Amino acid sequence: MFQEITAQIDYSSSFPYLATVLGVSSITGTLGWRWWKQKNTYKSLQLLPSPPKHWLLGNLPQLLAAVKKKKLFLQIFDWSKELGPMYVIWNGSSPIVVLSKPKVIENTIVNGIRDGSLIRSEELRKVWNDISGPIMIGETGTEWQWRRKAWNPEFSSSSLSKYVEIISQACEQVIETVKQTPPTKEVEVDPLFVELTMRVISSLVLGIPVDRNSTSHEGPPLEVPKVYEAMSIIGYRFLRQATGEKTWMKYLPTQNSRDYWAARRYLEEFLTPRVDLALQMREQNQTDLPQVSPLFRESMLVKIAAKEPKYNRETLIAESLELLIAGTDTTAHTLSFAVGELSLNQRVFQQAQDIVDQAWQSKGSINTESFKELAYISAILKETLRLYSIASGSTSLEAQRDTVIEGKVIPRGTRVSWSMLAAGRDLEVYANPEVFLPERWLDKSKETSSLPMIDFGSGSHRCLGEHLSMLEGTLMLALLLRYFDWELVNGRSSLEELQQNLLIYPSDKMPVRFRLRNWE
Repeated sequence: MFQEITAQIDYSSSFPYLATVLGVSSITGTLGWRWWKQKNTYKSLQLLPSPPKHWLLGNLPQLLAAVKKKKLFLQIFDWSKELGPMYVIWNGSSPIVVLSKPKVIENTIVNGIRDGSLIRSEELRKVWNDISGPIMIGETGTEWQWRRKAWNPEFSSSSLSKYVEIISQACEQVIETVKQTPPTKEVEVDPLFVELTMRVISSLVLGIPVDRNSTSHEGPPLEVPKVYEAMSIIGYRFLRQATGEKTWMKYLPTQNSRDYWAARRYLEEFLTPRVDLALQMREQNQTDLPQVSPLFRESMLVKIAAKEPKYNRETLIAESLELLIAGTDTTAHTLSFAVGELSLNQRVFQQAQDIVDQAWQSKGSINTESFKELAYISAILKETLRLYSIASGSTSLEAQRDTVIEGKVIPRGTRVSWSMLAAGRDLEVYANPEVFLPERWLDKSKETSSLPMIDFGSGSHRCLGEHLSMLEGTLMLALLLRYFDWELVNGRSSLEELQQNLLIYPSDKMPVRFRLRNWE
């Protein structure tokens, strides 16, 4: 009996040790099996160039460090220059194939989306949809199609033509701000353009007057600095998540988490009253409620709520936030870089100014008729996007089946991304790629007439706001050229010292000194 009891005691005391050993062995075996499976699955990618990586974490430490320094775009660009037009980086054990040939990028996107071999990566879709709720850019298949179908007509070139007066009013406010600034005082144009683009997109989507002195009774006022700060916090969190930060980390008691929840709460409080009113108008089938202004009644929000019943409160708030973010930074930063490049390229500046003067004298102002004569101004914007692709390195697709890109087998599950900064400097496509040369977009010769313009994306997923961005940018640049000469305060460093939140922007806010022109 004594020996039996002793045996039981010995066995019981050894159980935790045995359980620990078995647990560790099980975990080790599982990790080892997964490592072997992934290595075997992505065997073909081992032949592609790759940056030096950690044996377990891959290139994740470099990616997260680049995000923290707000230099992710530069890290991807540097790797592209070092490793060539096609290479692989490892986000932990997950591969991301990076492309930097413009025509390869365009063909890959168009053909991949068309035949279903590439879709928006599941991981990235989750990150997009975690911003506030399900949004267009975070969906694929039918969930993307009905959203895109609803918004497409609103952003078509014909529909946007009726908003030219609103856009002109917003641009004229910028002109008046610059006029009121003493010639010796610098103007930080990036925040000025952020206000311009935010007021325009808020007016079109939410029915908020672009006039700074006007109020809107449908919801809280548009306080540009506060809204922009909140959007920047949301955008920076997206970039951290896209490069490896876990979704659940937003619940940790950190400053980043507190900032995120405060920003999200502020933006939702700003958007909710207008969304609720649009839904109320849909439910009551009324467009003439006494508290509704004509501008709000004609807003995209009201039109979309009325014609697409699949949209509810949560998804309309999320979609409105998506459009607010997408419609602000992209055009604003592009305008800043265009102003900078014009300052440093006097030949282009003078030619552009002469064209604007001729259009003004011909039509009496810059209006819809003038745009036909402003192709060179639009070419300046395209050339700016080639050199400073605002959204470089912030998106990707995922292979749904084994596919071939440039003769290389890309296994199912591989993410495919691209460096637009590297693509825009491809010697085989763009002659003298470091030279700011808008004429390349107007040359009708066989060699240049098919230059890829992929900064707005390609195929059916091409940027929804492309026409708005070009309209807004062309009008703003034309008015600046008509009224002012200018110079960069910090010279070329304004175009070289760049950072990336969600999108790329000038870290010094592009300070400029303007001089009012004398036409006498």
